Formats: sequence, structure tokens, C-alpha cells
Amino acid sequence: MTAPVFLVEHFDAGDAGRCVLDGPEGRHAVSVKRLRPGETVVLTDGAGRFAECEVVGTEGKDRLIVHMSSVAEEPPQSPRITVVQALPKGDRGELAVETMTETGVDAIVPWTAARCITQWKGERGAKALGKWRATAREAGKQSRRVRFPEVADAATTKQVAALLAGADFAAVLHEERDYGSEPLATAELPTEGEIVLVVGPEGGVSPEELALFEEAGAKAYRLGRTVLRTSTAGTAATALLLGRTGRWS
Repeated sequence: MTAPVFLVEHFDAGDAGRCVLDGPEGRHAVSVKRLRPGETVVLTDGAGRFAECEVVGTEGKDRLIVHMSSVAEEPPQSPRITVVQALPKGDRGELAVETMTETGVDAIVPWTAARCITQWKGERGAKALGKWRATAREAGKQSRRVRFPEVADAATTKQVAALLAGADFAAVLHEERDYGSEPLATAELPTEGEIVLVVGPEGGVSPEELALFEEAGAKAYRLGRTVLRTSTAGTAATALLLGRTGRWS
């Protein structure tokens, strides 16, 4: 079992490398994980910097004392994979974020597609975006990542088209009897740069959106013979791309 990961804002080691993990993270380490002296933990800022530390002791119910010897940095992996995720209904958005994070996606862009039933507006939209970002943080820690995926602000269709235009490989997951699509499993992929994948809503990507994305350089691809929900398609496609590009090797 790999060492548990805890999020910190900065790496402040005092005399002899002594560092204190407190607040909610410290409480989780002491009261939930019940870590003991001699065990190993990983502290990270979620942006690639991390430190492997040895537990020295605890103070109360929410302060973990560790010894930090050095801080390292995990470089970004290539090609970078971004999933544009149409807004699902209910809590399926958090499910999509959680599983894509655990799989290894690098960035997630919420997309207000034409056929989305869910709409992010005002305070409700800000709250929903906060839930997506919190989910990415928690899933990043659970899956032992030290570089968490970025969750961008919600994008319009025009903003998604601009993102696709700047990608080294741009794809839209879409399968329709009267619309030609290629299998993603055999697509020619770049070995570096940026891959951007669009996952539409339950109602599918509209013809107008497909036309705009095609103008931006994105082709339509399918995953297989089965039909996946919007909340699972991004995870399946990310896993396929990570395997095909060698990032899982």
C-alpha cells in the first residue's frame, strides 16, 4: 500500500526538518487515519511538488508531527489530456470528475452544451463548480496523485471550439447511425503536446456543435459497440488514451 497523501499550501519545515500538519488535513490524519510514529506520509501542494515524510508523533486530535527531509517535484506528463465534460444531471458530474481524476486526466473543462438539462447559473453554478473542484482534490489524494487535475470555469461552446483549435489532437465522442465516426482505439495520437476530448450530454452533441467543432479541427470518434453515459464515457476514453500513449506503461 502506498503512503497516504495530504494536501498542504506550503512546505515549511522547522528545525531538524520538523513539520506540522494541522487543520482538516491534520484531523483526518490523526483521528481518521490514526497514523502512528514511524509511518510514512506524502505531503503535496497538488501542483506537482511533494515530500515524503516520516510521522514523528501527534498533538491532540488534529496535529500530525512529521519529519521532512526534502521536497521534490513530479514533472507534467505528456501528452496532456483534457476532457471537456458536458454538465450531467444530479451528482453524476462529481462521479465523472472523481473517476477521471483517479484514472489520470490532467484537466477537466465543464461545458454547458445545447442539450444539457443542467444549467450552471449564478450562485448555483458557483456552488456546483466548487463541488467539482473539491471532488478533484479528494480523488487526487485518494488515488495518491501529487499533481491534481485542473478544473476550469464552465465553458461555452465557442470557448470549447477555441480549445479544440489549439490542440495537437482533438476528438468529439459521438456515435450516430447517420454520422460517420472513427474508432478512438485506432486513431493516430501524438506522443506529446495536448489532447482534448469532448464528452457530450445525455442527449448527445447537437449538429450545430458538431459542425463548429469540426471547423476547429476536431473529428468524431466512438469508443466501442456499447453506449456509455456521459458520466462514464470520459473515464473510459481517458483510460484508453493513457494506455495508447504509453503513459500507463
